[in-house]
Amino acid sequence: MREKTSSESTKAQRQGASDPTVSRILEVAERLVQTRGFNGFSYADIAAEVGITKASLHYHFATKAELGRTLVVRYTDAFTAALHKITATVPAAAERLRAYVKLYNDVLRKERMCLCGMVAAEYGTLPTPMQAALRVFFDLNEGWVAALLDEGQREGSFGLRAPPAEAARMLVGALEGEMLVARAYADPGRFASSAELLVAQLEDGADGRAEAALPRAARRRGVRAAPPRESGSAARRAATR
Repeated sequence: MREKTSSESTKAQRQGASDPTVSRILEVAERLVQTRGFNGFSYADIAAEVGITKASLHYHFATKAELGRTLVVRYTDAFTAALHKITATVPAAAERLRAYVKLYNDVLRKERMCLCGMVAAEYGTLPTPMQAALRVFFDLNEGWVAALLDEGQREGSFGLRAPPAEAARMLVGALEGEMLVARAYADPGRFASSAELLVAQLEDGADGRAEAALPRAARRRGVRAAPPRESGSAARRAATR
């Protein structure tokens, strides 16, 4: 029998998602990946929870590799929709970045992990199509964050010490890594405070750029830059005094 191409497989999987049984399979499998990892469950685990036979599960997803790729694509699609919503509804760059961080925080507070972060930890054992789908997710996130940081830097909200693309890779990696550490301590607040510190440092970096932009002679005379627009972190600190 001819093997399905990637595009044919994706089309069939998305059409099948309208089937209540398929939807339930995907919901259960997603939770298992987010709590146990991709190699931490079997088809028997899914079949028992959904209430179907393993044969029926294989009918919908012939292999676990096919199921895994579907989960990554589905999660990426959901993340894409969330990013579009943030872009459309949150005008300020700093608050948009906080809304992005909240996507991760909300998952962690449900005692789950980012699905793609969990899968990435098992990258070496994954089938090639799943690895490729995983890279799409991270490319999407890094590209969106890079564009946001670039916009924030141009409008004076952020001060970057590296090009936006490099800063975005650092930020996405830091969020994924801090999720893992916070999970080890069963403490979502640990993630929230670390993520807030990352955003605050970007904002505080914008404050320092105004001073650095003054001519050297003016700085020797004690001339100071005009007060920058108050960053979100500075405003919150002032409110607590």
